[in-house]
Amino acid sequence: MKQGTTLFLKIAVILIGIPILALCIFLVPEIGDVAAQLLPGFAFIGYLASIIFYASAIPFYFALYQAFKLLRYIDKNKAFSELSVKSLKKIKYCAITISSLHVLVLPLFYLFAEKDDAPGVIFVGLVVPFASMVIAVFAAVLQKLLKEAIDIKSENDLTV
Repeated sequence: MKQGTTLFLKIAVILIGIPILALCIFLVPEIGDVAAQLLPGFAFIGYLASIIFYASAIPFYFALYQAFKLLRYIDKNKAFSELSVKSLKKIKYCAITISSLHVLVLPLFYLFAEKDDAPGVIFVGLVVPFASMVIAVFAAVLQKLLKEAIDIKSENDLTV
């Protein structure tokens, strides 16, 4: 397969990482400040919220790297290999990690909704964990299908 066939997806993977970097630089410190203002008795809560958001950026960028590797495997005609299955497995675990970390921050969204009397804020807080779990399930399904395809391919190679 030509290397240019997945160029659009590679560019998309890179462009997905840029807004998250901007959010980490500009929005996460603000979220930490708001969390500290919501619970003035617990000064550490602002730092905890910031740490959780920054910690979720690590598996996010690792998953983007794995997606980039997966696209390179496709370019090299190694899409049906154990390397692709391992990349999908790592993407699945990264998505589960991101979802778990953002579930830890949901009480802050509840406190913010309670203070501003805006119950829709809780649903906004559920977007990232839900989207991450959808990605994890999708990666798990793709991983299983790819594993089965590899098994069928190897059986066919043995019969010839």
